[in-house]
Amino acid sequence: MNKVLKEKIMEAFSSVLPITAIVLIASVVLVPMPPGTILLFMGGAALLILGMGFFSLGVDMAMMPMGEGIGVQLTKSSKLALIIIISFLMGVIITVAEPDLIVLAQQIGDEAIPFWYLIGTVAAGVGFLLMVAVLRTLFKIRLSILLIASYTISFVLCCFVPGFFIPIAFEAGGIATGPILVPFILAIGLGLASVRSDKNSHDDSFGLVSLVLTGPVIAMLLLGIFYKPPAMEVGITAIQEVNSSQEVVKYFAIQLPHYLKDVFLALGCIMICFIILQIVSRRYHGNQLVRIAIGFLYTLIGLVFFLTGVNVGFIPVGQLLGEQLATSSFKWVLIPFGTLIGYFIVAAEPAVHVLTRQVEEVSSGAITRKMMNRGLAIGMAVALAITMTRILLGISIMWILLPGYALTLALTFFVPKIFTGIAFDSGAVCSGPMSATFLLPLAMGVAEGAGRDLMTYAIGIVAIVAMTPILVVQLMGLMYQLRTRQVAALAEQHAAAISAMAEGEAVDYGEITTFDEDQV
Repeated sequence: MNKVLKEKIMEAFSSVLPITAIVLIASVVLVPMPPGTILLFMGGAALLILGMGFFSLGVDMAMMPMGEGIGVQLTKSSKLALIIIISFLMGVIITVAEPDLIVLAQQIGDEAIPFWYLIGTVAAGVGFLLMVAVLRTLFKIRLSILLIASYTISFVLCCFVPGFFIPIAFEAGGIATGPILVPFILAIGLGLASVRSDKNSHDDSFGLVSLVLTGPVIAMLLLGIFYKPPAMEVGITAIQEVNSSQEVVKYFAIQLPHYLKDVFLALGCIMICFIILQIVSRRYHGNQLVRIAIGFLYTLIGLVFFLTGVNVGFIPVGQLLGEQLATSSFKWVLIPFGTLIGYFIVAAEPAVHVLTRQVEEVSSGAITRKMMNRGLAIGMAVALAITMTRILLGISIMWILLPGYALTLALTFFVPKIFTGIAFDSGAVCSGPMSATFLLPLAMGVAEGAGRDLMTYAIGIVAIVAMTPILVVQLMGLMYQLRTRQVAALAEQHAAAISAMAEGEAVDYGEITTFDEDQV
């Protein structure tokens, strides 16, 4: 197990190194930073690496078996009402304690939306759409139909809420699908699909997360209609002043217990669900229970390290970079800079590793992790380029989300079904804690420096991040489908030629296309 943990930590190191190097180079070449801020960032990067390593191993050992077990048990129940109640309660319980959502609620502030109004609304939205997603898998409903319905409802509701409320509604959807919720729901999806024997079971392994993401959006828009929130303001967080490595260590030590409490609450809710499942089903025995318990501990350690690192070390750097670049004479460098940040930062999202591994396993290697990682990186790069342009030019988010989602929903009719679920789940996993704790502060700093309203222009970056990877992965699906058809046509052509040769007929070799290595 120690060997596996070392491998996970080294994998995390290779994922975090590029974004760390980019920020450090920018701090020397573009935006000089105080030594204390750099020390906080380096300490945050170290905790990030350790956290991702422990978290990845913990997910493999505990979260995935637990989620799959719950998915399997749901399908075994013949009582539809029980399935609905359990699905809804699981969504609510896990969401209430999602660390990313707590951070968002604290940033918005009670003056705009009371803390528990926001948390409760988002949790109810997740619970309801998780229930719908489970029923979709059980009743074999096409994912694209529900996605079109959900996003149509969302954009219709946008017509009835104040303009400043739209970005926060879509932001809530991306942030709610964080490091606790995503691996658990992905595992439930695999569990539900595993008991299906029809040929489309793999296609339905994905898609739960994508549907769940729309729940908070709809719920928050409904809140905006009935609650009538006042105009909201979001402020820049003050940067902690530290002057030595000793003060840095002390500051991290002070902050760590706060995140330990949040993560323990979140994982405690999942553990309660698991204990109830175990009492009812007696599904796990002996070594399995020990392995899950150890995995649960690794997940706890990993998330505490990860969230402490990104919240304490990355938020101040993101804000400072964005604000200083936006007020400089070369502010347009933000567009290529943001593109570069987006391309590399996706590898530091913990849930991305979970999704890409599952995609490779479910597709039997036809869709590789390398292919998925590259597609998600391109999607994130495009998202950051669009966001920086939007803030600098003052473009409304609806001019981006409405045509973007219209295109992605239209493509669901043309891409292979499995790519539809993978694409929309990809958007959800990309909008994780790194987006909430580095990209969002970066956007807030840019908006502050450019003189834009933070609520209207900074809030919304996570929503865009959740959209662009969907489009990129769908385009990958179209290319994959085209290449598959080409290979099939070539195989048929060669088979016909071989058959003709066997019957003694003349064959025009000039008309036979040869396979290249990539097509094979």
